[in-house]
Amino acid sequence: MLDFEAARKNPFAPGLFAGQVAVVTGGGTGIGLAVAEELLALGAKVAIASRDPAHYQAALERLEKIGETWAGRCDIREPDEVAKLVDGVLERFGRIDVLVNNAGGQFLAPAVAISPRGFEAVVRNNLLGTFNVTREVATRAMIPHKRGAIVNVTVNASRGFPAMSHTGAARAGVENLTMSLAVEWAEHDVRVNCVAPGNNIRSSAVDRYGEAAFEMARRATPQKRLGSVEEVAHAVVFLAAPAASFITGAILRVDGGQALWGDVWPIPERGG
Repeated sequence: MLDFEAARKNPFAPGLFAGQVAVVTGGGTGIGLAVAEELLALGAKVAIASRDPAHYQAALERLEKIGETWAGRCDIREPDEVAKLVDGVLERFGRIDVLVNNAGGQFLAPAVAISPRGFEAVVRNNLLGTFNVTREVATRAMIPHKRGAIVNVTVNASRGFPAMSHTGAARAGVENLTMSLAVEWAEHDVRVNCVAPGNNIRSSAVDRYGEAAFEMARRATPQKRLGSVEEVAHAVVFLAAPAASFITGAILRVDGGQALWGDVWPIPERGG
């Protein structure tokens, strides 16, 4: 009889990514760290990147106990820093087979409270930053070698994203970019897919948004529980793996059915 709990913890064959090199942006915390850990456990060599060295230094000590890891500082909004990051990875490992674009950031605010500069900052980080890393890795390491798997981590905003319109707009842009590049780069055997977690994933965001917000998300989830960063990592790893070799341009929601049912939060009554 299949042990579903054990399968959820370790759903992939050992050595699945042996001989491959993966880059995970935002790999020092949360979903990115869970992805890096799983890829290492499956035999990949992993490079993580973060704008804050404190994030990746703590993660590096943890990851090096699993497998060969390298870390570098990178502000993905800056093309020159992205180029230096790719330089470092290629100098250390000589190749890049998998790219996971997980870095990003946003803040909770209604649209009327978001300044033009604040909106631009989130779009630059989440959309432009993703493009910068994707283009650099693809043109230098994947397209020339006719191979590669890119997975963009966004957020499930299929019904809009009230109180986070800046990141909802940016992530929607990433999803369209995913589909566009999937077509453009198919001839090079470079697959581009997207994982869109719901706002019901228990991660470091609990510290920023509070338990009450996550309890509301749990109640709006048909599976009546929060997801874990490891479950999101499983989806990312699947799309990067040979099992998904004929999947490109896909947007995979990881949200326990939340997008199909329930409100993220109640809409207030009109004032009178």
